Amino acid sequence: MEYIILKIKKQILDLIAQAIEADFDLHKLEVVIPPDSAMGDLAVPCFYLSKLTRKSPNKVAEELAAKINLGGIIKAIKNVGPYLNFFINPMVLSKSVNSEIQKQKDNYGQLKMDHKKIMLEFSQPNTHKEFHIGHLRNAILGNSLVNLLRFSGYKVMAVNYIGDIGAHVAKCLWAYDKFYKDKKLLANKGKLLGKIYTESSQKIESNPDYKKEVDEILQKLEAGDSKAFGGASKKWLALWKKTRKWSLDDFDSIYKILGIEFDHVFYESEVEKPGKKIVEELLQKGIAEKSEGAVIIDLEKYGLKKFLLLKSDGSSLYSTKELALAKLKFEKFKIDESIVVVDSRQSFYLQQFFKTMQIIGFKKKMIHIPYEFVTLKDGAMASRSGNVVLFEDFYDQVIDRARIETKKRHSDWPEKKIQEVARKIALSAIKFNMLKVGNNSIITFDIDEALSFEGFSGPYVQYTCSRISSVLKKAKFSGFTSIDYAKLNTDLEKEILLKLASFPEIVAESANNYDPSVLAKYLFDLSRLFSTFYQKYPIISSPKEIKEARLLLADSIRKVLVNGLSLLGIEPLDQM
Repeated sequence: MEYIILKIKKQILDLIAQAIEADFDLHKLEVVIPPDSAMGDLAVPCFYLSKLTRKSPNKVAEELAAKINLGGIIKAIKNVGPYLNFFINPMVLSKSVNSEIQKQKDNYGQLKMDHKKIMLEFSQPNTHKEFHIGHLRNAILGNSLVNLLRFSGYKVMAVNYIGDIGAHVAKCLWAYDKFYKDKKLLANKGKLLGKIYTESSQKIESNPDYKKEVDEILQKLEAGDSKAFGGASKKWLALWKKTRKWSLDDFDSIYKILGIEFDHVFYESEVEKPGKKIVEELLQKGIAEKSEGAVIIDLEKYGLKKFLLLKSDGSSLYSTKELALAKLKFEKFKIDESIVVVDSRQSFYLQQFFKTMQIIGFKKKMIHIPYEFVTLKDGAMASRSGNVVLFEDFYDQVIDRARIETKKRHSDWPEKKIQEVARKIALSAIKFNMLKVGNNSIITFDIDEALSFEGFSGPYVQYTCSRISSVLKKAKFSGFTSIDYAKLNTDLEKEILLKLASFPEIVAESANNYDPSVLAKYLFDLSRLFSTFYQKYPIISSPKEIKEARLLLADSIRKVLVNGLSLLGIEPLDQM
């Protein structure tokens, strides 16, 4: 569907094309919203046209304003400095925008861009470690990107890649067997494993002999059921399977809370042996080489140093398994593109990996979406030191605060309803806080800021939805057969209509740039516009025709807010 905003912009560009006396690239012309509505509803900067015509941008704007023949939805035009400003017929805008939203409902905002099959990999926690708020950002970002890309017409497979094997697992199993196997275990065994891992890292750092013991366990785990260690591997395999399940069950409970579902889950353990086989083939072909006993691929001429593929003791690395994972993704699932959401600290590693895949002739499209990490006020988090905020503890605190605030406002509500509303508010606060900043911005986690129910927050947008629902319920709004769209004629109402009209472009920008913060900022701005509108103009007490038009506008605003929140993975509320 071609939305009204796209038709208006096309008409503006066509009018300029008819009036300009030079060949130019339409795609290089921007159509923007002026900072002040008195200047116009939409504007075209004339700097690009100035270069083509060799006239000043002010002169270009002045000449075009005099030449352009008006018609259709464009009712007036004037130049302000280097900008060509257009005024839109408010009644046509009002009717078109409201009709689009009311007709499409949940689908409003969709722009079908492509039908290619994308696999989007995100979350990627390691078993035998804690799931903390650093993992939370990845999971929430990845889930929102899945929603945005699906909404934009792509066929998206949401997948997880869980690190269930490797040195961290060996450390945890070693410490569990050495210090915990005879102790009474905590009810939350997944959380216990994270505690054990942290303790094991600290003990190993202080005792070199412990490291040797852990290395032996890792080799036995990678040997599997083979007789390489006289059957000793079976003990560690059995313990690995038991404790692995503890972690996976814990992850599943967290994903259920967050409302995240995966179409498929990969495990490092399933690609470890195929990865070693690929490394062996690369050695035989002379693409990889031995270096001090380890296997590397030399990427120095690409400015990417040497890429380690296998340790000198034969143990696998992330890179070993990544080789097999890439092959598995494209060959088994027949995807067109693989997108991986991994924090920016892994950017150089992934550049090395992508270049390695090109060198070996694997030229499929693979994209890395980096994001900055989450820090505490006193520094970065690290599982080894235990300086983390665990998801479980964090979530419980947010729920608690939300429940207390909800009970203050609605002491007459039953406890079950209070708890359910508190859950939605808490998740909104958490998710919006993780998505409202760009992927390249570090989040310095501040619990008070994350729990704020005012300002630039998820609960504020939810509250706007709730307030609109209250107005519509009070007015017994159920739609109208006819509306006088000309009644929505104030500058603020036109500003809101233009904001609503731009929603499809905001969704497209967020999807194309893999950046949900663009959408989060839009929802906040739209919520603020409604708040100003609500305070400035009466709705229910207005004369009948104005009342009906404003109720329809309010309902359109709510529909767009709900659509936007759902793309961020947030549930709206009718009461708060």
